[in-house]
Amino acid sequence: MAKAAQNITLSPSRDIPFNKLVLSQSNVRRIKAGVSVEELAEDIARRGLLQSLNVRPTLDTDGVETGMFEIPAGGRRFQALSLLVKQKRLAKTAPIPCIVRDAASEILAEDDSLAENMQRVALHPLDQFRAFQALREKGQGEEAIAAAFFVTPQIVKQRLKLASVAPALLEVYAEDGMTLEQLMAFTVNPDHARQAQVWDAVKNSWNKEPYAIRRMLTETSVRASDRRAVFVGVDAYEAAGGVVLRDLFQGDDGGWLEDPALLDRLVSEKLQAEAEALASEGWKWIEVATDLPYGYSHGLRRLSGEPAPMTDEESAAHATLLAEYRALEEEYSGQDEYPEEIDARLGALEIAMEALEQRPLIYDPAEVARAGVFVTLDRDGSLAIYRGYVRPEDEPREETAVQDGDCADAMGQGGDVGVSNWNPSATSAGGIVITSGGHPIGADASDEEDDGALKPLPERLVMELTAHRTLALREAVGRSPDVALTLLLLKLVTDTFRTSSATGSCLEASVRHVYMSAQAPDLKDSVVAKLVDERHAAWEADLPLGDDAALWDYLSVLDQGSRLALLAHCLSFGINALHEKVNPYGGGISASSLTRRMAHADLVARAVDLDMVEAGWEPTVDGYLNRVPKARILEAVREAKGEGTAQLLDHLKKGEMATEAERLLKGSGWLPEVLRRTDLAVDDGEDLSEGQGEDESAPDDIDLPAFLTADLPETAASMLAAE
Repeated sequence: MAKAAQNITLSPSRDIPFNKLVLSQSNVRRIKAGVSVEELAEDIARRGLLQSLNVRPTLDTDGVETGMFEIPAGGRRFQALSLLVKQKRLAKTAPIPCIVRDAASEILAEDDSLAENMQRVALHPLDQFRAFQALREKGQGEEAIAAAFFVTPQIVKQRLKLASVAPALLEVYAEDGMTLEQLMAFTVNPDHARQAQVWDAVKNSWNKEPYAIRRMLTETSVRASDRRAVFVGVDAYEAAGGVVLRDLFQGDDGGWLEDPALLDRLVSEKLQAEAEALASEGWKWIEVATDLPYGYSHGLRRLSGEPAPMTDEESAAHATLLAEYRALEEEYSGQDEYPEEIDARLGALEIAMEALEQRPLIYDPAEVARAGVFVTLDRDGSLAIYRGYVRPEDEPREETAVQDGDCADAMGQGGDVGVSNWNPSATSAGGIVITSGGHPIGADASDEEDDGALKPLPERLVMELTAHRTLALREAVGRSPDVALTLLLLKLVTDTFRTSSATGSCLEASVRHVYMSAQAPDLKDSVVAKLVDERHAAWEADLPLGDDAALWDYLSVLDQGSRLALLAHCLSFGINALHEKVNPYGGGISASSLTRRMAHADLVARAVDLDMVEAGWEPTVDGYLNRVPKARILEAVREAKGEGTAQLLDHLKKGEMATEAERLLKGSGWLPEVLRRTDLAVDDGEDLSEGQGEDESAPDDIDLPAFLTADLPETAASMLAAE
C-alpha cells in the first residue's frame, strides 16, 4: 500500500545546555502579566519543565551557526530557569528541552513569539474548580493545593465552593448560561434542590442579579447579626445542630442561620435560665419575653431602691482614679486641647469611674416579695433585666383602698394610671412564677391581591401608624407647656359650656393613659419613646412620690415655668390620636367621634409643629411597604421621586419592589396620608401634583434602583496562566 505523502515537517526537539541559551530580542512579550517569575521558578523546581522552549540557532556575520541559541518563545520559562541557576538549584550545563526552528525558516521569530501567546486558550474557570476538587478528592489538602499553585487557602476554598454548586447549574455556567458572579451567589446555600428552584425562578427574568439570587436563597434565614443570634451565639447554635450559610465571596456579616425555630428555642431556653437564676433574689414573679412592647410597665408601680454602698476596695479604687483624672486635668488645663493619648486616658478613667459609680439597687425585702422582674433582650443582643415592678393586684389592701382609679401612681416606662393592658400570662398566688409571653404584637399579612387600584390602607396598619403619631404628639406636647395649657383649657371649656356630651376629643383630660393595642415592634425603641421616657425619669427622680404631704409642699414651691413644664408632661400622657375600629352598635367609639378626634389631633399637631420625619418615622419594608399593595408602593415612590423612578419599579415582584422602595424613600421625607399634617398637605398639594405630572422619561440625575446601578462584584482573581 502506498504511503501518504508527508506535507508537514515539524521542528526537531533536542536538549541544549542552559549556558548555550540566550533571550531573543524578537520576543513580543514586554509587559509582565500573570504568574511571577519567582512562582514559576518554584513550580519548575517542584514538577519540572512542562513545556519546551522554542529556540533558533544564532548566526555570526557570515551566516555561520555560533553554537548558541536564542529564545523567541519561552522567555519567562528561561528567566525562571535562570533564577534557579542563580540560586544554585540548577546546574549551568543542565540540559533544557527545546524545539529548534531551522535558522533558514521563512517563519519570523516574532511570528513564533506572537503565535505562542495569542493561540493559547485559557483554562475555563469551571475546569480549574473541578481540578482543585479532584486534587482534594485524591488526598491533597487545601493548604497543599494553595502552596502548589501560589494562591491563598481562602481562594482554594472559594474554588471548591464553586465546584460544589448543583451539577445542573455548573453545566449552565459551562455553556455561558450564567455569569461567574451569578454562580458565586448560589454558593450561599448548599441545598442543590433550592439552588435549582431559584435558578428556574430567575433564569427567564430580566432581574437575575447576584444580590437577588442571594436574597432568594437566604430569605427564610436569620442573619448572624440579628440580636437573637448575638444573644445565643453562633457557636451554641451550631452545637445544637443548626446550620449556618456563609458567603465566601462577599462580606456576609457572619452568615445566615437557617433554622429560625431552633434559634428561637435556644433564645427562650437561655432567657429561662437567666430568669431561674434571678429566683434567689426573692421576686414574686418573673416575666420572660424576647420582645417587650412599648408600655409594658404601664399601670405597674416601680420600686425605688437605694444604691448599694461601695466596698472599701471599690472606694479606694474610685479615689485613685479620681485623683489621676484631676491631676491630668490640672496639668493640661492651660492647653487648648488635650494631646491624643491624654484625651484617651481621661476617657478610660471616666469609663472606669462610671463602672464603679453604677451601683446595683437594694430594695425593701417586703416590697421585693410582692414585685416582679422583666427579662428580655436588648437591641444589641445583650440581656436586659428590669427589676422592681408591682402589679395593682399585688398592692397592699390599705394602699389600694385609698387610690383613685383616675390618679397616677409612680410608674415605670412612660407611666400609667390604670392596669396594664399587656398581660401575657397570669400569676399564681404563692411562690415565684416565671412566665414567657412571646411576641404580643402580631403582624397582619398584607393583601397580595392587587388589581392596580388604590385601596384604603389596612385598618390595623392605620392603627399602628396613628400609634406612632400619638406618641410623637405626646412627646411634642410634653415639651410645649403653653400648648398643653391651651389644650387643657379647650377641653375644660368644652365640657363646661356645652350642654350635650362632647365626646371624641384627642385629650383624655383625666390623663388616663390609653394603651396602644396595635403598635409596630420597634415603637419601644423609637426616638420619641426615648425622649418621653427620659423626661419622665427625670421628673420621677425629683418628685417625692411616697408622701402626699411632701409632694404637696414640693409642688407648691415650684416656680411657674417648672409647674407648667410638669403640667405639660403629665397632660401629654392623655394624648389619644389613635385610629380605632368604629362600632356602629355602641360599646366603642362612633364614626363622628373618631372623625372629631382626628381633626382635633390635627389642630394639636399644627400647634406643636409636629414633623413625623423628625420624630423618626420612615417607610420601611416591615413597618409599611410590605403591608400595602403594590399600587401604594408605586404611589409613594411616584410622590417622592417622580413618575420615571416609579416606572422603573413597576414590573418588580412585591418583595423586591418593597426593598427598592425603602432604599429610594430613605431620607426623602415622604409620609403616608395618615401621618401628614392637613395644613401642610394643603400647602404642598400643588407641588405634589407637579411632581406626579413630570415627564415620564427619567431625568439624568434620577436615583436609579440598586438592581440597575449596583456594580457587579469584582471578578475573581485571575486564573493561573499556563507555562
